[in-house]
Amino acid sequence: MKQLFLAAIFLTSVVSFNATAQKSSKKELESGVKATIDLVNIKDDKVLVKVLSPAFSSSEVIYQIPKTVPGTYSSDNYGKYIQDFKAFDKNGKELTVTHTDDNTWKISNAKSLSSVTYYVNDTYDTETGRGFGKDEVFSPAGTNILEGKNFMLNNHGFVGYFQGNPDVNYTVTINHPADMFGSTSLTDEDASNTSDVFKVKRYFDFVDNPIMYCKPDTETFTVDGMQILFSVYSPSGVHTAKSLLPDLEKMMRAQKAFLGPINSNKKYTVLLYLSDMQKNDAKGFGALEHHTSTTVVFPEMMPKDMLGKQLIDVVSHEFFHIVTPLSIHSKEIQFFDYNNPKMSKHLWMYEGVTEYFANLFQINQGLITEDEFYDRMNGKIDNASRMNDTMSFTEMSANVLVEPYKTQYLNVYEKGALIGMCIDIIIREKSNGERGILDLMKKLSQEYGVEKPFDDEELFPKIVSLTYPEVGDFLNKYVAGTTPIPYDEYFAKMGIGNGKIMVPSNPFLKGQTPFITVIPDTKEIKVVPNMELSEMMNAVGIKGGDIILAINDKNYNLDNIYDMVMEAQNWKNDDDITIKIKREGKEQLLKGKVKVAMEEVDGFVQTDKSKEKLKNAWLKG
Repeated sequence: MKQLFLAAIFLTSVVSFNATAQKSSKKELESGVKATIDLVNIKDDKVLVKVLSPAFSSSEVIYQIPKTVPGTYSSDNYGKYIQDFKAFDKNGKELTVTHTDDNTWKISNAKSLSSVTYYVNDTYDTETGRGFGKDEVFSPAGTNILEGKNFMLNNHGFVGYFQGNPDVNYTVTINHPADMFGSTSLTDEDASNTSDVFKVKRYFDFVDNPIMYCKPDTETFTVDGMQILFSVYSPSGVHTAKSLLPDLEKMMRAQKAFLGPINSNKKYTVLLYLSDMQKNDAKGFGALEHHTSTTVVFPEMMPKDMLGKQLIDVVSHEFFHIVTPLSIHSKEIQFFDYNNPKMSKHLWMYEGVTEYFANLFQINQGLITEDEFYDRMNGKIDNASRMNDTMSFTEMSANVLVEPYKTQYLNVYEKGALIGMCIDIIIREKSNGERGILDLMKKLSQEYGVEKPFDDEELFPKIVSLTYPEVGDFLNKYVAGTTPIPYDEYFAKMGIGNGKIMVPSNPFLKGQTPFITVIPDTKEIKVVPNMELSEMMNAVGIKGGDIILAINDKNYNLDNIYDMVMEAQNWKNDDDITIKIKREGKEQLLKGKVKVAMEEVDGFVQTDKSKEKLKNAWLKG
């Protein structure tokens, strides 16, 4: 999972329950669990869930809602959103229930247990926007109950499990309004237009497949044998699946071309929820990946072009998780315990390599330029330098749920990606450009795979056996060790060094200095007076002290000034432009042509032409 602007998390691949819990008998396994979620009869913004239990031979049984979703690195306690929990025998008589902690209910006289019922409140209503890891559920891992409009079912927030063997089968019926469609990678086994029935072999298979219900706004396409379902919920209808499809489809086709045969998914679902940013709506932006789907949350106010770019950056990150940890992961992940999780040492691979791929494939497939790729990597170097650069990455990973390691988690998307880049460079250099880190990940996928985890301690030796001793030296010194990485040395291996590059400047900014400000009382955007303005502003006739009211018929003020600045990044030379201003109290309409100036900035350039072929093998494959 990746958190836009804020943080990132991922959902690991294979999960099970507490290894020390009482095992279910064969008869108990055969009877399975049946659950019903009622999305029709909403009570006080809460959803009723009824769970029919398997038969139990013990005197007590424990029902749990997950405390921690694998990979979130926070105790979200989804049980806090459960209310009025009750247990019944087959005659409807209520059984004694003890609520032992936020996520756990101990049920007495379990031999006679027939069902449990409870109401679920949603997480979106409680979000304040304080950010991931601050007692808030990250929105793409959260739940939404908006009667008649939208239900976001991250299923770990609705249905729990009876503590014991993880292999009990689940049948879940979801009753929903007839005008709502449930988008998911699960197969609906009910032909009714008011209910869906999903049958899975184990609890994980249900929680691994989120479902979004809303009025249908979907598009489908097929890439190399994989069917993609794209579902969008936009409160005001300003964005649609059809309008955003080209960016998503372009990205998915490029990813499949980059990965080759490493992925065999036949179906993949992208659920995009757009928040209206009101007080009781989602405020944690980013995405959460699953085996065959991704949940995405963005603000609806985001301009279409920017939203398309974020879909490419964020959803591509999630899709690359099909490599790791979904196909390559340790026993700590394979046998994950929802209520007492143990963490793996290898977040540098699960999140870091994934984030590196999400950037590398774009230069590899021609979606971004070399300068843009270098700029992204340079940004990660800068961000990583603000973190603890002498903390062992493997130690941080294994202890990421507690301080002081927890606050360093975001570095998995900065230094973690750079670790992936350096390993890629080492392999390219030693193989004369023939192989890279993608080749390594393919070999690890063949060695392990979805059902075969590795021991944490065996991964480094295995990687060395598949690559070169120099990779092992790097891992031990810079990943397990505490030595900061000398990035310049690794760029130099590809003939890349520091230099000056020309980039398009934003017409409203000079470096970090803006040409515009805001009048607090009126929220109006004012051009800074007594300042040499940009070439574009001069060409159109804007002067210091002018109030910018609208550009190309779109009104702007403090509330959407960020949109104005970001949209200007997409302007092209000689495009027609109209700017409505207010000058000395009178409105005017200025017309002209866009003039995009170039500015010199620090960047990376080819300093050793003899290594250009090796560099091209690294970036272009």
